[in-house]
Amino acid sequence: MTISIEEALETIYTNVQAKSTHILAIEEALGSIVAKDYEATFDLPRFDNSAMDGYAVKVTDANKEVQVKEITYAGDMAEDAFSEGEVVKIMTGAPTPNGCEAIVAIEDVEVTAKGIILPSNIKQNNFIRFQGEDIKAETTFLKAQTKVTAYTLALLSSQGITHIEVYRKPKVVIFSTGEELKAHYEKIEGHQLYNSNAPMFSARAKELGCDVSYISSAGDSMESLKNAINNAKDADLILTSGGVSVGDKDFTKEAFIELGMKTYFSGIDIKPGRPTNFGKLGDCFVINLPGNPLAAMVNFEMFVRPSIAKLTGTNSFYHGLITTKIKSEHKFKVGKNAVMLGKWDGSTFEVIKGQKPGMVAPLDKADGMIVTTKEISSLKAEQVVKMIAIKLDFQSEKKEDFFIR
Repeated sequence: MTISIEEALETIYTNVQAKSTHILAIEEALGSIVAKDYEATFDLPRFDNSAMDGYAVKVTDANKEVQVKEITYAGDMAEDAFSEGEVVKIMTGAPTPNGCEAIVAIEDVEVTAKGIILPSNIKQNNFIRFQGEDIKAETTFLKAQTKVTAYTLALLSSQGITHIEVYRKPKVVIFSTGEELKAHYEKIEGHQLYNSNAPMFSARAKELGCDVSYISSAGDSMESLKNAINNAKDADLILTSGGVSVGDKDFTKEAFIELGMKTYFSGIDIKPGRPTNFGKLGDCFVINLPGNPLAAMVNFEMFVRPSIAKLTGTNSFYHGLITTKIKSEHKFKVGKNAVMLGKWDGSTFEVIKGQKPGMVAPLDKADGMIVTTKEISSLKAEQVVKMIAIKLDFQSEKKEDFFIR
């Protein structure tokens, strides 16, 4: 039974979950998803310190000539208390002496034979970095289900953490069906086609943080399909393209079902890409995409991408939307929820002309896609729309309606 785009996505959101975790050195965890919350073991900064090269002063000494008592560098112990009429010269990052009320920058004082003259206006606590103002001990500084970036490593390093627990990268196995398909590195006959889907999906899954294996194209027979499936079912996700329509040799879905796949949905009310199936074989999720490259690419971005996001453990698995405007008027047929690929220049979205399900050329041009409801027959120039980003690595923790209504 064909279901709506919303129902298909909700089924994926509900059923797909990350599986296992492991411990990695923080330098090896880049791009992984954190599996648990991490609390700070100490304050950051660990002590009050100077944000400038300057002088630790008393506010009451403003506009007075004072004597320089001592000098403190970063890495030194904090100096003892000092009295009114005295200052401590201090470098950036050095601990402030007891009784310090502000830091005055070096360039703001006048040097004299006896000492320095302070400026007339000194603000309390100026240029002091206080203990714990960045991170407080025993507070959560890194939450589970967030992606490890270069800046996450800075957080972890600041707390002396060397290893963290992260979700294991999803293992994805990809194969295509069709006797007519050949790999791009093979010789081709006049009646055959190069397989563009498998390299596309393999690269895209790697971009999204997966460990990817590719099985050569399966033939159009139950036996060859079952062999390919059995070789792939230790994966977290099997992704296929082709063989899911109603042709005489479209056996893909049937082969999975005979091997015990539970089907969550079969067919989506979407144009292009209606013959898209989602199920589970043992512990492995299965998504069967159509064979037409553009239709397969659209449904990869629409349904496979959030599935992979869920498998990685992130909480940012909803489609990231960018509010933009249509560059020029575009008309199309009513009756189906339509997905249109387009180019985005940062301010407007231009629908790619002449895109058809079997095409390859529009794929590389597309920066994003928009989705219309069945009733929409045209989009006017300057009309505000919500674009699902493709080339931008942009996912959202918030679920938003991406339909143009």
